[in-house]
Amino acid sequence: MADMEAFREAVTAWAAGGPPDPARELAERLPVRTVVLLEGPSDAAAVDALAERRGRDLAGEGVCVLPMGGAMSVGRFAPLLGPTGLGLRLTGLCDEQERGFYERGWERAGAAARQKFFVCAADLEEELIRALGVRRVEELIEVEGDLRALQIFLRQPAQQGRPPLQQLRRFLGTKKGRKIHYGRVLVEALGPDDVPTPLDDLFACL
Repeated sequence: MADMEAFREAVTAWAAGGPPDPARELAERLPVRTVVLLEGPSDAAAVDALAERRGRDLAGEGVCVLPMGGAMSVGRFAPLLGPTGLGLRLTGLCDEQERGFYERGWERAGAAARQKFFVCAADLEEELIRALGVRRVEELIEVEGDLRALQIFLRQPAQQGRPPLQQLRRFLGTKKGRKIHYGRVLVEALGPDDVPTPLDDLFACL
């Protein structure tokens, strides 16, 4: 939905110090009820892919999926959007090591006691690799034409002795755009009962 994209852009500009009026006007005009605050575009790609698989039109349901460009940005976005700002319901997905940023952001937004976010053990990529299994992820990497790049990566001294899951997780972050691409690929390969708990719980609350 083009209008929801305009809302995302207006909120991002507002959080960067721009004027608040465009975001406020769009929030009033659009049926926005919930904002999903995500660390980055790879998480958004995974959320969008799962929405498609489940036949959910999140924008049409009034849900704005908003990658912030880093978990530390939640302290700027949450107060603008939550109870202390536009009055929208907040939820989100973060890594365990970023939990503190989200907790403080929720507190600043006046949402700590009433609204939930969901936490991945390390990050969403690790959750997806664990859900699919290393062998299946390697098969998907081959199908996507990245097997040679993976083989070269695995020969690097820094990768020797590391667990295969951690090697794959690191590989997905070695090239610009790769995490975004595989965020969608891995979600599309999941079985109906294999969706990682944090991601599944996020959708259950939308």
